[in-house]
Amino acid sequence: MSTDSEPAADLRIEVVHATPQRQVLLAVTVPAGCTVAQAIERSGIRAQFPGLVVDPEAVGIFGRKVPADHPLQDGDRVEIYRPLLADPREVRRQRAARTGKGARSAKKR
Repeated sequence: MSTDSEPAADLRIEVVHATPQRQVLLAVTVPAGCTVAQAIERSGIRAQFPGLVVDPEAVGIFGRKVPADHPLQDGDRVEIYRPLLADPREVRRQRAARTGKGARSAKKR
């Protein structure tokens, strides 16, 4: 059991980013209390992807968006998301328009 006099343990986390051409996963040890933004900086992942601009609104842990100031827990996987190329709702609308509006009601019968 931990007490206030013991130093906080380091956290083992992963920082990941992917492009269509390449995926990188970096194992990083960070101090307890480290945030998502701090872990990204400590990981050095920007050196792997020159020109990478991290949008603080486009980061997450295990597929769930979190703010950049979110504190990490041991074992977390910090993910840096890329911008969407197309709005998924608009793509679905366009697909529905191409296939015809009657296709959906015919399936319900």
